[in-house]
Amino acid sequence: MPFSRNSLVMDTQRWQHNLLLAAMLGVSLPAPVFAQTQQTTSLNIINQAAYSYNFDDTQSISGFTTQNSLNIAGLIDPLGQVTGCAGEILSDYTGFSVALYEVEPNDPTKTEVRNLVSLTRTELPDIPGNGIAKGLAPNIENSNPFFLTNGEQGNYNFLLDPNRGQLDIGRTYVLIVNPPPNTIYNQRRVKITIQERRGDVVVYQATSLDGKPLSSTDDRTTLVNTINIRDAERVGLVLGTLNIKTNICQAQDLQIIKTGDRATATPGDTVIYRLSVKNLASSSINNVVIADTLPLGFNFVPASVQAEFNGNSVQINATQKNAQVTFQALNITLPPAGILNVAYAAVLTPAAIRGTGENSAIATAQRTDNNISVKDGPAIHRLRLLPGILSDCGTLIGRVFVDKNFDGEQQPNEPGVPNAVIFLDDGNRVITDKQGLFSVANVLPGYRTGVLDFTSVPGYRLAPNRKFKERNSQSRLVRLAPGGLARMNFAVIPLAEEGSHD
Repeated sequence: MPFSRNSLVMDTQRWQHNLLLAAMLGVSLPAPVFAQTQQTTSLNIINQAAYSYNFDDTQSISGFTTQNSLNIAGLIDPLGQVTGCAGEILSDYTGFSVALYEVEPNDPTKTEVRNLVSLTRTELPDIPGNGIAKGLAPNIENSNPFFLTNGEQGNYNFLLDPNRGQLDIGRTYVLIVNPPPNTIYNQRRVKITIQERRGDVVVYQATSLDGKPLSSTDDRTTLVNTINIRDAERVGLVLGTLNIKTNICQAQDLQIIKTGDRATATPGDTVIYRLSVKNLASSSINNVVIADTLPLGFNFVPASVQAEFNGNSVQINATQKNAQVTFQALNITLPPAGILNVAYAAVLTPAAIRGTGENSAIATAQRTDNNISVKDGPAIHRLRLLPGILSDCGTLIGRVFVDKNFDGEQQPNEPGVPNAVIFLDDGNRVITDKQGLFSVANVLPGYRTGVLDFTSVPGYRLAPNRKFKERNSQSRLVRLAPGGLARMNFAVIPLAEEGSHD
């Protein structure tokens, strides 16, 4: 009868941490950088099988298979780290802190923080028998918040306790990196949600709440990763190592300023706009693109575009699509504190007085150290528009007449009604002439309303309109364009005809 046997020889080297159950929660960097305080172990596995069997019940055959060995590198106790925007070590970590917060339970977005997470106390070195678990450097006491130090180069870690439900499905935390006061750096917030747990494997999702990438290596703002709990059945206290590595950037990487050569203008004037883009990042930027949206009635002059960098004229591409003008400086690299200036002209048309005179510009670029996109804007410039020789006021005309065929329009045989009174929404009172006509000049543009006063036309009532239902009312609503003309007519019939036409 066949027989097989496997022998497994394992390295007897002891783990240097008593805390064997650690869970690694990271931001999934392609090449994580660990601190020098990491402890590692290795595992050597040898596999060989022995066999024996009988042949024709007369001959016994036995032997060993070829020996295979495999050396597995030991698990690494990882550390979280706060780095610069490009993943670089900061020159000074004084005043930086990292804290883990519970979320407000009544907040549907799970982004508002409430209290600091109560973490299980640890110690290092470990004192046996005192009921306190062994800690992990640099946060040896599992403090929350934890203040960063220059000696640890921004490394930190937190230990979560599953026995207190801190790794249960649905648990949500917010990790906050606080820079010191009066610094160029911005606060970072990362939401962490425990999504699934399968035995010793916990699946979580980390989401950047400030819209910036979690890592300096890509543009992802949301990552899904796993926590692996080791030897959970052999250790009473299971702590998961929370060690998200994230980068902290300047509060503003890019700045755009928009100015004009005048505060007021009239149709026919030419306005010169200037756009200034400054690099506020700690690294160079390139692929600078400015999107400038012109207001109504402003015509862009392509031949007027000029650009300057570092005192020298540079080439820049300008394209227009509808009201948006796009300037591209694809071959220009701005060093830190570098400024790109762009100037162009726009001519005002008569239609400009119907617009707001407000245009806005947005600048985008790309950092050269980590290829992360940066953006600023909109930068807004408001131009006060004066009509000049043009006027934006319009004229209202209309009539009050006897509508014999109920179509709402006056026919040659349909007489006008004199001395009828129409009240306008601006308070003006208008009286029709002997032909039933009226007109009002210098009316402000927009939606205007007129109401026929039937006490001024005794013996008449509103004529039913068989063509347009909305005209079966004693009021009229019209839209008067700047400098335009609008008409409001009122159709009536004698009260003597009321019974024959209802």
